[in-house]
Amino acid sequence: MKRASSSPPIVAKALTGVTGLNEMTGGGLPSGRTTLLAGGPGSGKTILSLQFLVHGARHCDEPGIFVAYEEASSRILANADGFGWKLTQLQAENKLYFVDAQPPPDLVLAGAFDLSGMLAALEGQAEAMKAKRIVIDAIDIVLALLPDDVSRRREICRLHDWLIQHELTAILTAKSGGYEAGSLMPQSFGFMQFMVDCSILLNHSVVMGVSQRNLRVQKFRGSAFDEDEAPFLISKRGFEVAVARTLGRVDANVTNERVSSGVARLDAMLGGGYFRGASVLITGFPGTAKTTLSGAFAEEACRRGERTMFLSFDSDGSEVVRNLSSVGIRLQPYVDNGTLSIISARTISGSAETYLVRIKVLAEEHQARCLVIDPVSTLSKTGNELTAHSVAERLIDWSKSRGTTLVCTSLLADMGSQSEGGSPLQISTLADTWIHLNYLVQAGERNRGISIIKSRGTAHSNQVRELMLSDTGVTLADAYTAGGEVLMGTLRWEKESAERVSIELAEMAAKLKHVRLDAEEAELEVRLKSLQTELVAKQVEKALLTRTSESQERELALGRGRMAEMRGADPAHPQ
Repeated sequence: MKRASSSPPIVAKALTGVTGLNEMTGGGLPSGRTTLLAGGPGSGKTILSLQFLVHGARHCDEPGIFVAYEEASSRILANADGFGWKLTQLQAENKLYFVDAQPPPDLVLAGAFDLSGMLAALEGQAEAMKAKRIVIDAIDIVLALLPDDVSRRREICRLHDWLIQHELTAILTAKSGGYEAGSLMPQSFGFMQFMVDCSILLNHSVVMGVSQRNLRVQKFRGSAFDEDEAPFLISKRGFEVAVARTLGRVDANVTNERVSSGVARLDAMLGGGYFRGASVLITGFPGTAKTTLSGAFAEEACRRGERTMFLSFDSDGSEVVRNLSSVGIRLQPYVDNGTLSIISARTISGSAETYLVRIKVLAEEHQARCLVIDPVSTLSKTGNELTAHSVAERLIDWSKSRGTTLVCTSLLADMGSQSEGGSPLQISTLADTWIHLNYLVQAGERNRGISIIKSRGTAHSNQVRELMLSDTGVTLADAYTAGGEVLMGTLRWEKESAERVSIELAEMAAKLKHVRLDAEEAELEVRLKSLQTELVAKQVEKALLTRTSESQERELALGRGRMAEMRGADPAHPQ
């Protein structure tokens, strides 16, 4: 007997065209099966469903039908114009068809009511246009017309069987009150959750005055799926789901290429600058020059001809240009030639998810190779505390996937503590390079210090340097220590002056000692020559004395011999 395979059947899936939803479901909605899409008012049910049809008609050669039970098709078309889907073109090409099925408000039912007539009409239309997808929007409207639960269950089963028989990939939308089991929809409609092959819940709530939208895949028969809640946004491109990085996804390309920070001595501290495509976090208290450092990076990137976007949550673009020009950073020429785009988001409010989508869209439109966000801690404003960290993580992940070098500043709010600490978003562990700026108050002065807390993949300086700003630019000075205390500003200048004076005195003392030694050496040389001359004279004198004595002795000997000869004495008997 042939042994049955233990592997589960493969469920065919239909791509949705919704960013992130395909990743959550492992490839899309179940093809040829039914998906229930439930959510409260304004949660995006109609937009997601319509986007599903548009993607199928335009990119998958799968024409679709939209059955509208709640809103007229003319209004749906008008509302969808803002997304750029060109629905009228798809209608003209017979790839998209709208059915208006709204019951009149004064409808009075007389006799039996069922879906047979509607299904017969849909069958003819589906065969005529070879439809593969269908959306029945607000199915709860038609179910409410039925007199009892038995009738509702009968008609839902009839609809479900009809969809399966015609192998249509279907979405049924229904109203719900939230994620709670009892509030999905009226209790009499709840059996639909068990009948469909896939169930997706949409939630739209307001947290501390900030709109939050979330999506959760509740079930998906025959397929693995992401069960966690995921935030979503309705943007000008439609429905977008923000999903986190999944296990097994291909890593982003990495490179050993370096890009300058815009400050030469900081590049030296980093071993050559930032890595291309890295994420850089600059933390510090107000006024520590976070914006200045990020502006120096933006200017240097523009000098290289790299398109750069500078997003400021604190100032208008013109103010950023003016303020940075006071420290020698000239951004206006690059704004004028289009290399640099400065986006002001001051006073703009909204959810962190909205910020993320807007940042991504603007950066992609500008084709930014480098991106500055000043400060990224704005994402954690009131109402976004629960989602800000996730948004920051996905921002870094997105920038890495595009090879964009990301420089973010983060404001530390605790002025009472001068500790380095983490950012409010707690993304310091995700950043590749973490630069911290702080104050040092000494002798009535407040001076800026800079240190590199970490820089992955490269050796980096562990020293604290003084960050100095002037109209000629940004420089770093060595910090001096005295008795274990770091000196900056005037105290550092005094220390440097004292060291210069000490060095000069030491040099003068060495020169004087050198001259004195030269004099003593010369004196010794003179004395040595004098002694050498005296020695030679004594040697000559000694030699003369010796020769004189020898000469005298010879003369005496010769004289005695001559005298003896003259006396004629006997040589043997001298007198």
